[in-house]
Amino acid sequence: MSEESSLVGVTPLQPDERAIAMPRRRTSARVLSACAALLLALTAFIAGAPAAGAEIEHPRQQWLRESTAGLFLHWGMFTAPRHLDCAAWERDVTGGGWSPDYWVDEARKLGASYIVLATFHSRLGYARPWPSKIPGSCATQRDLLGELVKAGQAKGVRVILYMTDDPQWHNEQGVETLDSAAYSAYKGKQVDLTTRNGFGQFSYDLFFEVMENYPDLAGFWIDNDNEYWEQNQLYEQIRQKRPSWLLSNNNEDTPIMDTVSNEQKTGMTPAYDYPQAAWTPMPRLVEADYKLPTTGDWWYDGGSHPVDFRLSTGRYVTNAGSSMKSLMAETPMVNGKFPPQQEEFNSFMSTWVPPIKESLQGTEGGGYMYGGMQPGFWNDGAHGVVTVEPGAKIQYVHVVTRPRTDLVRLRDNGYRVSAVTDLRTGQRMRFAQSGGYLTILGITQWDTYDTVFKVETQGQEHFYPQAGLKATASSARADHPASALVDGSFQNYWDAGAKLPVSLTLDLGRQRRAAYLAVNQREWSPSYARETFGRPEDSARIKDYRVYASDDGKHWGKPVRTGAMRSARGVQFVDLGDTSARYLKLEVLNTWAGPQAPRFYQELQIDEIKVASDYPVGFGAAVPLEAERQARSGSARPDLCRACSGLARVTGLGGGPRNAVTYREVTVAAAGTYRLELDHTTAAATSLSVSVNGAAAVAVPVSGDNADVPAATALAVPLNAGANTITLFSTARQGPGLDRIAVAPLPPASEVPKTTMTVDPSGLQWVATGQQSMKVSAKLRLDVDDALDQVNLAPVAPAGWTVTGGPATAATLRLGQTLEGSWTLTSPPGQDVTSADIPITASFQVLSRPNQVTRPLRVRLRPADRVFMREAEDSRNGLGSAGITSCSLCSGGQKVRNLGGAADAYVLFENVTVDAARQYTLFIDFTVNGDRSFFVTVNDAAPVEVKVSGVGNSTPYTTSVPVTLRAGANTIKIHNDTAAAPDLDRLSLG
Repeated sequence: MSEESSLVGVTPLQPDERAIAMPRRRTSARVLSACAALLLALTAFIAGAPAAGAEIEHPRQQWLRESTAGLFLHWGMFTAPRHLDCAAWERDVTGGGWSPDYWVDEARKLGASYIVLATFHSRLGYARPWPSKIPGSCATQRDLLGELVKAGQAKGVRVILYMTDDPQWHNEQGVETLDSAAYSAYKGKQVDLTTRNGFGQFSYDLFFEVMENYPDLAGFWIDNDNEYWEQNQLYEQIRQKRPSWLLSNNNEDTPIMDTVSNEQKTGMTPAYDYPQAAWTPMPRLVEADYKLPTTGDWWYDGGSHPVDFRLSTGRYVTNAGSSMKSLMAETPMVNGKFPPQQEEFNSFMSTWVPPIKESLQGTEGGGYMYGGMQPGFWNDGAHGVVTVEPGAKIQYVHVVTRPRTDLVRLRDNGYRVSAVTDLRTGQRMRFAQSGGYLTILGITQWDTYDTVFKVETQGQEHFYPQAGLKATASSARADHPASALVDGSFQNYWDAGAKLPVSLTLDLGRQRRAAYLAVNQREWSPSYARETFGRPEDSARIKDYRVYASDDGKHWGKPVRTGAMRSARGVQFVDLGDTSARYLKLEVLNTWAGPQAPRFYQELQIDEIKVASDYPVGFGAAVPLEAERQARSGSARPDLCRACSGLARVTGLGGGPRNAVTYREVTVAAAGTYRLELDHTTAAATSLSVSVNGAAAVAVPVSGDNADVPAATALAVPLNAGANTITLFSTARQGPGLDRIAVAPLPPASEVPKTTMTVDPSGLQWVATGQQSMKVSAKLRLDVDDALDQVNLAPVAPAGWTVTGGPATAATLRLGQTLEGSWTLTSPPGQDVTSADIPITASFQVLSRPNQVTRPLRVRLRPADRVFMREAEDSRNGLGSAGITSCSLCSGGQKVRNLGGAADAYVLFENVTVDAARQYTLFIDFTVNGDRSFFVTVNDAAPVEVKVSGVGNSTPYTTSVPVTLRAGANTIKIHNDTAAAPDLDRLSLG
């Protein structure tokens, strides 16, 4: 029987005919208890391991895997101008000339192969664009959904239907959009559609109606979950009834779903690099959902909002470079037409994409499980991604942010390159390859948004076969052993078992040359600290590491490399210099994740580690400014260096200016100050002296950890228009080697190096009357390559305040290094504390230019009727798996959300200090939509339930409960182990 005919007259099974469904977050205690084994499997999946039976790859997904993009359409009764009557909305839709072909044609302009239609949306009136026989919300007489599916079929564009789980906005516009009476009459029983359970029943029936009436639909895009669906096995029934349909879930990785969708991620650098915020490893299907209009709502609000071409094309390309699908949201008006600025972008894309179509469609992200060179930050400010054809012999280098020079230099990941072509123009490009890098030279034509180079390779070389390696680890989860590091499969991975430091030992089988390690860490975390939907996230990637070499696996000696690895997506490399050994040990000291994100803190997972014996070499052209090609004096001489550009460096530079390298043709177009990069080799801290155009030499401190591996140091130098002379030498007895120099314009003066700065305590601080003293600490970490010089970290005291403790200082900070300081801040004597925002400031020099980053410590006077007050988001509290989110009307502008529903989703207020043992009134400030409960546990006593109600998660409310405290320090825990709790703003005691 065909899939279509099997659904004729189908009726969804009743709850008592089904097994309980797989539980998810926030399910009831009864369901959790009944499904403990399945919950363990699901937890394992969310932690990065596929749950048993999860269909990570399935033939039904193939069309989406071959897609690049989709078009997300939010459209309904409340599309501006809003309609409060369903029939009136439908009349205006038809009268305005709505056409399904228009949507399909606009999608094709974007290179989109599917449309997600979001009309049954909680903020758009729960409109159904089909003639539904199930009463309960707006439904059209005209079959708009059917027309769209048919139009899409004719032109190769599939349609997926959006379904919401959420009834909370049922009266947002002042009218009731859910008709409980009509649905209750239809069902023959009383059902309140404004409750989650009632709405779950209503929407559950709609799923089956759609499955029966629209067999050519491509699937459902589901915006979170409803417990009724889960308890009644909705998803399992969809799989049974429509096995070819896709299921997509928003912001969760659910085993039964085909796709993980990531909604409107922001905050990354550069802003377009959407995958930096992704947390789902390949080959899981992942969507990036983002708005094309730069401002405004997800739906048309009456304005023609601008589309940022730079941001939008960058997202489109970088998503393709991580095998993510760009689900682009546009805002159709009532008649279906897009506002003019969106139409303009669609037309632009229809001409901009076709010349580079082969690099975006039918390709996968490069640098990951499909092979390919390294994406991310390249030379001189360049940034981009790599896409690869199957087998990765043909690769595409997408330069989304062009460098400040005329060349692009990126790690080659062992691929021997045979040809490079500008994909748009067809121009053959000069290139050089050595020391692990491909350098594309002489680039004069840059596309405004994405310059694409087609790179033809002869495949990878010099890697030892994974089957010939053995791996052991000092720690591992039993189900993710060290053998997964060298099994050649990205489906298997090693997990450190939450133990750091940890060491990984690779046995090469016999003594062999080892040039570098290629490390593919599991892409299960974002690459920087962030919050998403109130959940704290951070990068679970290697930071500080050491590499040792040994002939017998017992005697290791000093490390051959010591350093910090970038927190970045894609393959990362550790060059080993002139190393020969049987055993290599990678010791991971820590990861980038901080304790504010317990899900990622001290966690480490690695897919594969490869060992290479050498680097591919190509001599088609010379990289500019190689040291060995310049004039030399005294003992300065060329020296073999396999990890160096051009396979050589200059050594013998110690002893002063008589032993020097002189560049006589360092040419720039205009006079000014430039960034001069020195690529040098040294095993210890030393210095190079730099003289520009005969001026007095400037000594530049340089450092390294291996005499055969280049490191980079940058400085600012003045250059004349035309040719300049730069001489380099060392006053040390034995100076460093010099590999090459590079000259580029300085970064923009407004550019602030990426750092992470934490202040403790953080959050708004409430203090008592009179003069007050506070202990404050801060930590600054450098997250990028260019060093910070003359670093000074200290509070800036407001007028009348004093600071005890001097500034924390460092001559230089390099990648991953930190600077910490602690101080006591004391308010003015003889008066109460007034409102103060105290800057904790790190000032420093970058390329001889001053810069700084600041975090405020906010202090306020506690109300007179309170003996204690603390924000929920205060760093002194323990949050478990709950998270912090913004709340403009809340105290301090933040609150804690994702509270409750599990034993680890709590807020623990420690050191709640009072003078006397007695009963107090605990005031709880919160936000909630509907009816929910907190449980309050004081000093491990029996929990007390506090029931609250409210409308809208942006409106703060206050409730109170009596608590008995002891004199001195107490703990107060706010939690709900079995059901979702309200969001928490702050606590106070009266």
